[in-house]
Amino acid sequence: MSRILHNRVRSSFKNTSWVSIDKRAVAFSIWTGRSMLLYKPIDTSHVQRRCYGMLVARAIRGVLKIRYLVLGGAVGGGMTLNKKYAEWKDGLPDMGWLNDLLPDNEQWDRFTTTLITAKDKIGDQLQIDPRLREAGVARATELREWLAQRYEDAVAAAAVNNQQRLEPAPKIVNNLQSRPASPPPARSADDAAHYEKRVHALQEEVLALQARYQRELQRLEQENRELRQQNMLLKQGRQPSTKKMKRSLIDMYSSVLDELAGWEADGADRLPRVVVVGDQSAGKTSVLEMIAQARIFPRGAGEMCTRAPVKVTLSEGPYHVAQFRDSSREFDLNKESDLADLRKEVELRMRNSVRGGRTVSSDVISMSVKGPGLHRMVLVDLPGVISTQTVDMAADTREAIKQMTRQYMDNPNAIILCIQDGSVDAERSNVTDLVSSCDPQGKRTIFVLTKVDLAEENLANPNRIRRILEGKLFPMKALGYYAVVTGRSRRDDSIQGIREYEERFFSSSKLFKNGLVTPSQVTTRNLSLAVAECFWRMVRATVEQQADAFKAMRFNLETEWKNTFPRQRELDRDELFERARAELLDQAAELSAVPAQRWEHALRDALWDHAAPTVMDRIYLPAAAAAHHDQEPSLRQIHLKAEPAPPGPPGPPGIDFNKFNTLVDIKLREWAERELPGTSVQAGREALRAEFSRLTEPAEPEPLFRGLREHAVREALLRHDWEERAQDVLRVLQLNALQDRCVSARAHWDRAVALLEAALGDRLGAARDRLRDLTGPGWRERWLSWTSPTEEQRRRALLAAELEQLGTARPQLTYDEVVAVRDNLRRQGVEVDNDYIRETWKPLYLRKFLEQALTRARDCRKSFYLYSQQNGAGKECCEVVLFWRIQQTLETTANALRQQIGNREAARLDRELREVLDEMAADADLKKQLLSGRRVELAEELKRVRKVQEKLEEFIEALNKEK
Repeated sequence: MSRILHNRVRSSFKNTSWVSIDKRAVAFSIWTGRSMLLYKPIDTSHVQRRCYGMLVARAIRGVLKIRYLVLGGAVGGGMTLNKKYAEWKDGLPDMGWLNDLLPDNEQWDRFTTTLITAKDKIGDQLQIDPRLREAGVARATELREWLAQRYEDAVAAAAVNNQQRLEPAPKIVNNLQSRPASPPPARSADDAAHYEKRVHALQEEVLALQARYQRELQRLEQENRELRQQNMLLKQGRQPSTKKMKRSLIDMYSSVLDELAGWEADGADRLPRVVVVGDQSAGKTSVLEMIAQARIFPRGAGEMCTRAPVKVTLSEGPYHVAQFRDSSREFDLNKESDLADLRKEVELRMRNSVRGGRTVSSDVISMSVKGPGLHRMVLVDLPGVISTQTVDMAADTREAIKQMTRQYMDNPNAIILCIQDGSVDAERSNVTDLVSSCDPQGKRTIFVLTKVDLAEENLANPNRIRRILEGKLFPMKALGYYAVVTGRSRRDDSIQGIREYEERFFSSSKLFKNGLVTPSQVTTRNLSLAVAECFWRMVRATVEQQADAFKAMRFNLETEWKNTFPRQRELDRDELFERARAELLDQAAELSAVPAQRWEHALRDALWDHAAPTVMDRIYLPAAAAAHHDQEPSLRQIHLKAEPAPPGPPGPPGIDFNKFNTLVDIKLREWAERELPGTSVQAGREALRAEFSRLTEPAEPEPLFRGLREHAVREALLRHDWEERAQDVLRVLQLNALQDRCVSARAHWDRAVALLEAALGDRLGAARDRLRDLTGPGWRERWLSWTSPTEEQRRRALLAAELEQLGTARPQLTYDEVVAVRDNLRRQGVEVDNDYIRETWKPLYLRKFLEQALTRARDCRKSFYLYSQQNGAGKECCEVVLFWRIQQTLETTANALRQQIGNREAARLDRELREVLDEMAADADLKKQLLSGRRVELAEELKRVRKVQEKLEEFIEALNKEK
């Protein structure tokens, strides 16, 4: 059987690979006990041992796998737990604010050290009465025993209650009172009542403290919930909704007044406010500080300290702080350092508001003061009325102060707080007449008498004060009369000290004792309450009427806009400026897109315009005149008795080419080293400005923006300066370009000839114009234009005709020639001197020379072949080579300038334009000057009226809710 099976297995293995045959042979051998290859039985004992070993290995491997699984699960679970803990920790609210409230370890150490030191000092210095010590020890022992007895009674009662639940609990006796050994000390009825009141007060204080902490805890919990919600939204990738901060009524009302500040419309600002007026040094600022409960204004030390209106908005808040309208800094009024900074800032703002040699200003300084116990109101502190001007004041200071004061008091809804100094004679008052003229019935005036303590000391008749406070002394009427004390003439007194002094004074004053003044008419506390009540009464009575007035004004302005400027948006001055600014910057950005060919063409023209006078007057003409051959000695040679220069090599008649080239090389190098780089930069700047002006000027400019554009572009171009190192780069390039004397192409030769002809033609035209101005019009012009020469021109014409007979081939006349010409003219009845003759000779010679040079240039146009055959050594057309060198230098310079403009100068000019526009945006006066017209003014009024109306409606809505 095994043989048959063995044969079948062998036959099935014929078509398989050796690896599969090996595996099947081993399996067959183990199953049958025979070797399939050797046809004999095999020993399987070692195979069984191997199987047992494999089973043990598998068991060990399974145990190890379990260990790895357990270890991996522990690690993964730990990581998951750590992640969960981190998420839970991130979900907790941020309690970092407690670090700002609680002291740190160093502060605790200093505090405990201070306490220990204080205990030692007090223990050494304080001597306690032994009787009090014994009484305290006895009382403590008695209290300890009473508490122990109460504890034992409570334990016993609890045990009895557990055993007999149905029986009533025995009454606990107060052993503290039943013990005969230590009876309580006897107290009187007054002591008992005082003790009871004290306990009651402590209980109320504890309850109030608990309620306070409960509210604080609720607030913190609410903030914690909001922060957790925001944190969840941020984790989800959503932005939390920003809630609008709720503002107080007085802040809303103050913002309306700020919008109306400086409005020039008649009758626009009629909203109520408290106007503080008075004579100089009458105590206006001190009264305002007492109401604000802080020394917030600088002291004048005998000079005027209030130079501009100061609007102070008072409101109640948890912290006593002050803040300017246009600043985010809060000044802590409980810190002396912040108070000093606040006073310096107020003084600095006042001095900055005074401009143009004036002493006072109408610019309003707006600030807000918040603090516990402050009454809500808006006060405006004005400069004090003066009667005499000092030499250091402006000439119109007194009238300016009166006009400003009258302007604020003419508001029919303004509450006038009239401050009068009680320590001076009533007849010296200046402000009472102003107040009585603005409010003759006294329906909105509150009279305040300051420095009553000094008045009581100085006045022999106290009845005078009574008459003042009854309104019988001054020719004015008021809603109420008040007497206050605002200081003791000490600059370092605190508000609390002044208030305590004021209360002590009125409590011991003769005014109270004799019944001259009622208690409600004294102290700044009562004054502040009365002013606040009057202010809010006026606000509630007039604010809706003012809102209706602004609504009607808005309707009228909108109707005017629709009829005057239809199909146009209502853009105010700032929006129009931003529109013009964006257009200007977009146009300036096109500077980088100008083609290179346009730049090089513009730069070449600008360079030649700047270089042409130097090239012709200081290089070409002097060199040609110096190299000009003349057989006759010149005037200089006659005076110096020098021989004429020897003739040069053969060439065109009258020109020494060697001398000409030498002089040209010297002058060209001097020009390139000293003047040409700076001239090139100037030409590049002008080309850049011309292109910039062209780009920033639209095809159809809006007339409204013309002045703004011109100012911005002009300022940017004035501020733009070329880089200093650019001249050094240009100098090297120009010196190298001038060294090239070889014209390699016919096109270059023709361009140089064209440049030479153009330069000579321009100069020849100018010389002919000069001669025509000297000699007068010719026969053709006389007949066609009906013009005739003057006597001077006739004399010049005769002289020119006489000189032309001598020939104009030499730059200067000899002495004999001058004498001969003068004698000839004398025979004709014309007297001239030698200088007159030489002055006329110069334009004649220049014209002749330029005509000859132009002829030579035209002849040289056809000489390029001869020049190329001589390999550049020919000197017949040296003028063409000169202008080729100059033209090549200018082209190299133009290319370098173009690269500098594209790489740096265009960006620098754009940056200058942005800076100019930023400065213009911050200058309101300049914008008002550049952007003017009825369209702008109407849009400005519409914007302001809408904003005021919206704020007034918001304020009225909040005011009605508060009612």
